[in-house]
This record gives sequence, C-alpha cells and structure tokens, in this order.
Amino acid sequence: MRRFRIGSILGIPIQVDLTFLLVLPLFAYLIGSQVEPTAAFLNALWDAGIETEAVSAGATPWLLGTVAALGLFAGVVLHELGHSVVALQFGYVIESITLWILGGIASFTEMPERWRQELLVAVAGPLVSVLLGIGCYVGFRSLPESFYAGRFVLGYLALLNVGLAAFNLLPGFPMDGGRVLRALLARTRTYRRATELAATVGKGVALLLGLLGLVSFNVILIGVAFFIYIGASSEVRQQLVKATFEGVTVREIMTPAAELDTVAPGTTVADLLERMFRQRHVGYPVVEDGDVVGMVTLSDVSDVSPVERGVVTVGEVMETDLKTVPADADVLDALSELQRNGIGRVLVTDEGGGLVGVLTRTDLMRAFTIISRSADTDEGDAPLATGTPSSVPLRK
Repeated sequence: MRRFRIGSILGIPIQVDLTFLLVLPLFAYLIGSQVEPTAAFLNALWDAGIETEAVSAGATPWLLGTVAALGLFAGVVLHELGHSVVALQFGYVIESITLWILGGIASFTEMPERWRQELLVAVAGPLVSVLLGIGCYVGFRSLPESFYAGRFVLGYLALLNVGLAAFNLLPGFPMDGGRVLRALLARTRTYRRATELAATVGKGVALLLGLLGLVSFNVILIGVAFFIYIGASSEVRQQLVKATFEGVTVREIMTPAAELDTVAPGTTVADLLERMFRQRHVGYPVVEDGDVVGMVTLSDVSDVSPVERGVVTVGEVMETDLKTVPADADVLDALSELQRNGIGRVLVTDEGGGLVGVLTRTDLMRAFTIISRSADTDEGDAPLATGTPSSVPLRK
C-alpha cells in the first residue's frame, strides 16, 4: 500500500504505511477501553498506587490510550532502529523503517549472511526494547504517586516493550527469534540450509499462533501468524534465487542486441499492438538513428483509446527515463533494479554506454529454470560455484 515519509533518523527514512493509520486508532481504542483493568493489574504487580477512578473518568481513558499507542509505536521505531544501527556498523545499507499494520520493519538492501553479523543485528532490536522497558519502569518509579496518568502510561509501556522483545524472540522466522535461530544454525551449515530449517520452524510457530488466534478470536494474532508463514516461505525462495544466480552475470542470460525486436518512435500505437499480438512481446526498445531513445510496453499504450490508436505514436507514450545495468553486473543486482523500479525489463550497456542487450523477467525465469535443473543433476547437494554450468546453454 502507499507509504508516506514522516522524517528520518541517522539518515534512514521513516515511513508510515496507510495500514498503520488504520491500526493506530484501533490500538488507542483497545488500550483506552482497558484502562481500568490495566491500572488494577499494575497496582497488583508493582503496587503502583494508581487510583482507577482517576484514570477512567471522562475522556481520560481515550487520552491515555492515544498516548500509550503513540509511545508503543515510537518504541517499535526504536526497536527497528536498533537493528539498523548495528547493520550500519557492518556496512549494510538501510532503505527505510516503515510502520505498518503489524508493527515495524527495517528494509535492508542486503541481509547479513555471516552468522555472527546476523546474530548481532537480530538481537539488537529486542535488546533496545528491553532497555526501553527498563527506562519506562525507572520513569514509572520516579514519578510522584499522585501523577496517576503518567505512572499508568510509563508502567504500561514498560510491560509492552518487554513483551515486544519476548514476542519477537519467538523462533518464528523471519521474526528476530527466527533470524537468531538461522544465525546459530548457519554456524555448522550452509546459509541456504540454515534458512530452510529456520523457515520450517517458523511455519510451525505460525501454525500454532494461528490456531491460538482462532481459539481466542484474536484477529491480530491470526494476522501475525499469516505474516510469519508467508515471510518464511518468501525467505526460502529468495535464498534459492541467490544460490541459483550466484556468480552469474547479466551478459550470460540477457537477450543480445542482435536478437532484439525494436520499434521506431513514429510507429503508431495500432501498429505496435498488432505487432505485440503477432510476436507475443509486451515490450520493445524504441530506436531512432541507431540510438535507443525509449522503451515502450503494453502498459504504456493500454490507456490510449481505440479511436486514437491510429494517430498516436510510440514516441508520444514511450518511457524515456531508461534504466540500465552493465553487461558484467551480477544478475542479482539487475534483479534488484527491476524490483526496486517495478519494471519488467532493463537495458544492458557496455563500458562505453553502448546498448548490448536487454534483460527481461522472461530471461531471468528461463535462466533460473535451466540453472536449477542443471544443479539438480549435479552430484551431491553442493551449491553452484561461479558462473553457469559450462555444459548448459542459457539461450537457444
């Protein structure tokens, strides 16, 4: 869903997903509606001395609920910032920290694959949450007993932050505990095998949480279980892609320039659509006087009304902000470029900037299938070394 940037910390963009704007009022309502029993619990647990009548009168519960909800999500940001700061020390780039319906997530351009680094990055978040919990507890104890509202919020946040740390340490990969598990497994196994084992454990945890959510009619718990299960499956697929394309360059799997079908900018949309239907292509480089001046895809021409297709030209609808990758770049870098820009193809250039080919998602899928099948026939379960198997042609 759409995201909004609300600021940055240490150069890391802080974003808010639209789903967060839905869940924040919900949390404020849930906390506010439970102010009286929560105050009674804090009194029983820590002898807080909070007068339940004082914090449950009038609009006070909803004010406390709002403040506590904001404090909770501020803690979530700091939790993710803990991961990020440690990752930055190891040289990893953090794209953003995003608040969404299930909490927060720090997006890395590349995840640590050395077990010690992943272990330290994974435990940093829960450690920050525990320290926040301790800090809130100290503040709770430091406030005068007559300051009921402040003691309620700080006591509540102390419990929530420690609870957040404990929950995140469940071995539900890809949560923090799952990443801790993978890091420990990777000490004596390949990273891919450690990922598979951690993901299997994570799926088991997800099923248990899902059953618990169904029994208790807890929609949030069911949502977390779904997130863990899908996340574990996604992580395994990502590791499979990384293992498959390790050492493979763009040049090895691209469609060479000599085999490209191109169009001129003066081609009408009607002629282009007929050509797409005949050749079963959905994207073409646009070439004028031997130079690539744009890219045109089916989505570019889909908004042109049928009555205008005979007069509107490719040059009027083509994309001119061209994305390129070097021919000797790793396939994984090119794949990241495709995903980051949400595009289906990227131009491939040589050292001088000349066009040498195009890399499409179809090229990637074809290469993935060929290399994977070749690896399956190799002796043992060893991953591919560098490059593609010399006996397997990636193109006909």
